[in-house]
Amino acid sequence: MAERLEEIAARLMTQRKGLLAADESTGTAKKRLAAAGVTSTEETRRDSREMLFRAEEAMTDYISGVILYDETIRQKAADGTPLVELITRAGALAGIKVDEGAVPLALHPGETVTEGLDGLRERLAEYHGLGARFAKWRAAISISDVLPSRACVRANNRALARYAALCQEAGLVPIVEPEVLMDGDPGTHSIERCAEVSEAVQRDLFEALVEAGVTLEQTILKPNMVIDGAKARRASVEEVAEMTVRTFRRTVPTAIAGIAFLSGGQSSEEATAHLNAMKSGFDLPWPLTFSYSRALQEDALKAWAGKSDNVAAGQRAFVHRSRMNSLAERGEWNRELEDAA
Repeated sequence: MAERLEEIAARLMTQRKGLLAADESTGTAKKRLAAAGVTSTEETRRDSREMLFRAEEAMTDYISGVILYDETIRQKAADGTPLVELITRAGALAGIKVDEGAVPLALHPGETVTEGLDGLRERLAEYHGLGARFAKWRAAISISDVLPSRACVRANNRALARYAALCQEAGLVPIVEPEVLMDGDPGTHSIERCAEVSEAVQRDLFEALVEAGVTLEQTILKPNMVIDGAKARRASVEEVAEMTVRTFRRTVPTAIAGIAFLSGGQSSEEATAHLNAMKSGFDLPWPLTFSYSRALQEDALKAWAGKSDNVAAGQRAFVHRSRMNSLAERGEWNRELEDAA
């Protein structure tokens, strides 16, 4: 099993490719579709994802894996083909979000802990049977001049470690996502504060993973970039890249199978530019790529707008964003390529 999981992790971290996070909950999908002028129903949610999964160039050339939601992994395309089959036909791997969301952390105002460990062993077995070969669990860490508390960090990281151990037991590669949120108060959420918190969170995470017996070579980290708060963005692309790489060199073992960044509220081009700066400017000790949701889908959803006549336009937009991030994964992206599209 150990060798097989390492092979799966290596496929997810294939050069020139990254992950499509299509694991939005029903509530989040409703917001994303509404922004594109589409009413969220089970059918429109399916159609939006089918549009992406049938974008052959993107899925074959630029996407190594797709993270799905419970609804999506069970759905079939309009012609009856399981959506998981569309993904695997393109040579990508299907994965599944398995956490059940964040709830308030008792006695710690303003902080949350992610739930979903109850019954997880059985759910992982079911998802493996449905075609999933990797999974994802997200912890959301709020940031301020006093947050996060040590209790919040430890509670979330121990849950991530237990989840990761259960995944490896079930034959699934775990993606661990300790997201330091980027919507902190402008007065306190500087890039320096983000670096401080990100370093503390990741140090504790890897301690928890090792304690739980998790094999790092079979594990992928999906973290935030080190960046100042979205409400007061000041840091340059170069500064974000430098601070992120410095933080991760201090905390992430070289044994990890790879790092696949979340976009975390950045614009599509911001997320691409920051990834490109890291790959072009630094000698990195681990494979590094993208695992974007909105930053890959937003333009495609707007171009599609829920209309069958616009499917090709939506797919072109998805191919473009996927290609731009593939170039960034190689350190070969520039804004002139955006303008030339």
